[in-house]
Amino acid sequence: MTGTWGQFRSFSGSVQLLVINQFGINLGFYMLMPYLANHLADGLGMAAWTVGLVLGVRTLSQQGLFLLGGTLADRLGYKPMIVAGCALRTVGFGLLGVVETLPAVLAASVATGLAGALFNPAVRAYLAADAGKRRVEAFAVFNVFYQAGILVGPVVGLALIMLDFRVVCLTAAAIFAALTVLQLRSLPARVPDRDTQHSTGVAGVLADWRMVVGNRAFLLFSLAMITSYILSAQIYLALPLQAGRVLGGGGDTGSSVLFAVSAVVAVLGQVRLTAWAKARFSPGRSVTTGVALMSAAFVPLVLTAHLAPAAPTTMAGAALALAPAVGTTVLLTLGTAIAYPFEMDTIVVLADGRLVATHYGFYNTLSGIGITAGNLATGLVWDVGLSSGWPWLVWIALAATGAAGTVALALLLRTGRLPSHIPPVPVTGPVSSDTRAIPTMRDIRRKVPTR
Repeated sequence: MTGTWGQFRSFSGSVQLLVINQFGINLGFYMLMPYLANHLADGLGMAAWTVGLVLGVRTLSQQGLFLLGGTLADRLGYKPMIVAGCALRTVGFGLLGVVETLPAVLAASVATGLAGALFNPAVRAYLAADAGKRRVEAFAVFNVFYQAGILVGPVVGLALIMLDFRVVCLTAAAIFAALTVLQLRSLPARVPDRDTQHSTGVAGVLADWRMVVGNRAFLLFSLAMITSYILSAQIYLALPLQAGRVLGGGGDTGSSVLFAVSAVVAVLGQVRLTAWAKARFSPGRSVTTGVALMSAAFVPLVLTAHLAPAAPTTMAGAALALAPAVGTTVLLTLGTAIAYPFEMDTIVVLADGRLVATHYGFYNTLSGIGITAGNLATGLVWDVGLSSGWPWLVWIALAATGAAGTVALALLLRTGRLPSHIPPVPVTGPVSSDTRAIPTMRDIRRKVPTR
């Protein structure tokens, strides 16, 4: 962790602030969302289909509007979208704690989803712009804080839910309110560059979108990377199902263990893995290597799925039964950690530094569609495999999905469509309207009087 902290301190104040902001975003989100379904079903007495509708609307309102959020960020500036997103999530989470009717809950869910669509592309584009030549390292540190929020959030939420679900919602809303004020007061504004002004109106927006979709190398890369998002999403679907299958009534505990393992591996290993990959591989090869490892991650479950599960009666038995899923989780997280910083940088490079937030928005929209379709297919294959006596079928299908993505990326790399080095591509989107650098953590400490 000392290496991560050193990397964090070496960046400008704006990058540090964006990284801290992302930790707060995930802290607030994951302290609430894991417990929302239970609140809707047990606390408000909603039917299962209604719970599914609420959760689905939240996901759709975020994934489906990423492109719009990215477009607005490129046109209006990154800071306004970050501030607006945090403010809107403050409202959404606050409403979830006080409303009880279905229309009101749906409105709150739409607000929380739209909030993510507004700040997600803007944060990444801003980070890429201010990190400059150190984009890969910045995204590595970003992912550490991202995963730390995922790790800490559910623990805080579990402690607060002992009091009341409303306390969880209001606390999460307070976190986003604090983030809103922090970004509003401390994050330098980035206004559209005079040299990259966009055409106004609907025609201008459509022209931007045509430019993004017409970027063939970017589009092919986006489609290939959908496979990696299908695989990483299994930490929330297939792996918890496997935990329930081998542990019986301890499925929830097993799922919590897998979530924690994934977050801890990412937090502890991300910066070192990025340095290791950067020293040995090109950016394109690093992404390809990461996806290949994600594909291979399911081999332990392919090899052990045929073993008939028996509900373990001891802690040692439970650990042994869960070990293949833990092994898959570790390898899956390592593969994701290797690929992620180079993946984010590759998007900037393929965009040639132009309309970066729009490219991120389109990329996230495609990934969201892929995750939805992939989860549906995974669930179907899981049911078919168990009913047919082929429990290994779903793991083979997932490994094959990853292999297909690896081959696609290898072909893009071989044909020169992926970068073989990290070129100094500047982000030519919104630029800082304030030439004064905001203070870093080191600067702040220097100003604090000592006794």
